Amino acid sequence: MDTAPAGPGPVYTARAYRQPVSRFWWLRRRSYFLFMMRELSSVFVAWFVVFLLMLVDAVSSGPVAYQEFLDWSARPWVIALDVIASAFVLLHAVTWFNLAPKAMVVRLRGRRVPPRVLLAAHYGLWAACSAVVAWVILR
Repeated sequence: MDTAPAGPGPVYTARAYRQPVSRFWWLRRRSYFLFMMRELSSVFVAWFVVFLLMLVDAVSSGPVAYQEFLDWSARPWVIALDVIASAFVLLHAVTWFNLAPKAMVVRLRGRRVPPRVLLAAHYGLWAACSAVVAWVILR
C-alpha cells in the first residue's frame, strides 16, 4: 500500500517555538551593556586606524597635503568623533586587558601564574608604553 502524499502540495515540518527577543535585550544587565559597547568599540578602533593611515598619507604627500589634513582634522565634527573614539578605544583596551587573564594560561615553573599578576603586567606594560610615547611627543 502506498503512503505517499496524494499531490504536489507543500510539506510542512514542525519547528520549536522561539520566544521573541527584544531589540534592547542588552540594556537589561550591565554586563550585557558592556558587551555591546565593547563590540561597538571595534568600529571606533577601525576609525582610528583609518585616521592614522590618512595622517601617514598626508605626511608622505608633502607639506601642503599635511596642512590640508590638519585643517580637516580641526573641524568640530572630526574633533567630536575623535573624542568619542578615544573613549571607546579606552573601553576596548580596558575590557581586553580584563579578559586577558581568562584567555591566557601562563605557567611558570609548573605553576599557573595568578590572574592578578597577568593583569598587573598588562596594565604596567601599557603604562610604560604610554610613558614612552608621551616622552617622545612632549620632549
